[in-house]
Amino acid sequence: MPSTGLPIADAAATLGLTTDTLRYYEKDGLLLRPVPRAAGGHRRYDEIDLRWIELVTRLRATGMPIRDVRRYADLVRAGDGNESERLAILQAHREEVLRQLAEVQAHLGAIEYKIDLYLDKLVALERTA
Repeated sequence: MPSTGLPIADAAATLGLTTDTLRYYEKDGLLLRPVPRAAGGHRRYDEIDLRWIELVTRLRATGMPIRDVRRYADLVRAGDGNESERLAILQAHREEVLRQLAEVQAHLGAIEYKIDLYLDKLVALERTA
């Protein structure tokens, strides 16, 4: 049994997640492998686990549905030979993220427009005061 690696609380703190989230990712099949455990049965997360969980967290934070993350993880676990499927999942997600980014940029443009209007109005008021 491995005794190296981080216990779940330290891994969660390192990743900025809760221990419940890490357990959920494991239970829901989102990790690359079963998390190694120390002799006492406690989870021990190594660098490979942390890098993968960081990717899963980024995919989720950018709106990838759990089913797509799980499918991607299944493909990675299956090994070589399915790279085109993995690529398709990531490319489709990239397109969705770019769409969302464009939408947020449009919203930001509207906010900036209103800020400029108020700044111009305040400058005009200062000139007349």
